[in-house]
Amino acid sequence: MKYFAIALLCCIALADGTAAAPKTPTENPAIDMKGYLRVSYEAAKHRETRRLSEEDFIRMSREPDTIVLDARSPEKYDLLHIKEATNLSFPDITVESLQRSLPDKSTRILIYCNNNFINAELPFPTKAPAAALNLSTYIALYNYGYRNVYELAPQIDPQKSKLSFEATPPKL
Repeated sequence: MKYFAIALLCCIALADGTAAAPKTPTENPAIDMKGYLRVSYEAAKHRETRRLSEEDFIRMSREPDTIVLDARSPEKYDLLHIKEATNLSFPDITVESLQRSLPDKSTRILIYCNNNFINAELPFPTKAPAAALNLSTYIALYNYGYRNVYELAPQIDPQKSKLSFEATPPKL
């Protein structure tokens, strides 16, 4: 009797369509998951040789035509950031904002994120390793055609770092 009841419930579920084939999602031409995954793979291969030591990051940041990019929120950036870094919050990375902030796609861009720093949770809160902002930022810049991108590799304590940090004074 127990098996009959289970079989009957399955037949009812199939008959009313609830167990039918999944519906095709509504297409959105402004979202391209397959393209994102393809570009992410390409960017990952490109990134393999573009991770910098603290010393190389400092040296390269001082060279002409180099921008240090901080993609954290303006609030976290204001609390503490690498001195002279440009803030372009990740959600604000668009065709227009990149044309305004980084018009030359050959400009060398150095990036860093929360997960590069320890013992500074307020300005640099830890993200899950697979969700580190470096990854999203690198992929986004690559997707927009920027290939001269380098990433700070190690995890550093800002109190012991050779990098220069500053906070943005509060606005009055």
